[in-house]
Amino acid sequence: MKKLLLALSLCFYALAFAQKPCEIDNEVKDSLGSYKSFKQKMIFERSFAGNSTNIFFALSSTNGILAVEAQFLTRSADFISANCFDASSKVYLQLNNGKIVTLLFNGNDTCGTLVRDDKNGNNRIISGTFLFTKENFEDLKTSPVTYMRVKFAGETIDYPFKTEFVSEMDKNKYEPEKYFIDYLKCLDN
Repeated sequence: MKKLLLALSLCFYALAFAQKPCEIDNEVKDSLGSYKSFKQKMIFERSFAGNSTNIFFALSSTNGILAVEAQFLTRSADFISANCFDASSKVYLQLNNGKIVTLLFNGNDTCGTLVRDDKNGNNRIISGTFLFTKENFEDLKTSPVTYMRVKFAGETIDYPFKTEFVSEMDKNKYEPEKYFIDYLKCLDN
């Protein structure tokens, strides 16, 4: 009996501490409605031959409309061509269960910003907000994301998701496949 009680206690504590915290970045409630966004998390990193790409996601909710605020950061010593978002841009998320979730771009056409750093390197940053439809995000709560396809204005680029990685940029551990499983519950509060 003592062993059973001990095992149940250990399982309870493991589940309690295994949950990801909901780190609110911004929360506004006023006469126009409500807005809530969560801390940005890295979901993709690739570094090869002096070039790197990092993608960050932050979940947000505006008057109950769920969105992902995505930021793409590309760094290189060479010139970086622009990838732009326009009205036809989309993010496709392929889930482990075989389903595909489509997020729709919401915003003005943008090609981001090219910034030179102190080492004379090029950095291109492009941000966009992508909306969920009401019926397409429930599977994200239970099934890991294995692959992301981004339809930019002029091309489509694929990004395979890793189960976990330690970032070269900030040395933190990220689990992109479980991003939505871990953080969609934050918007239910």
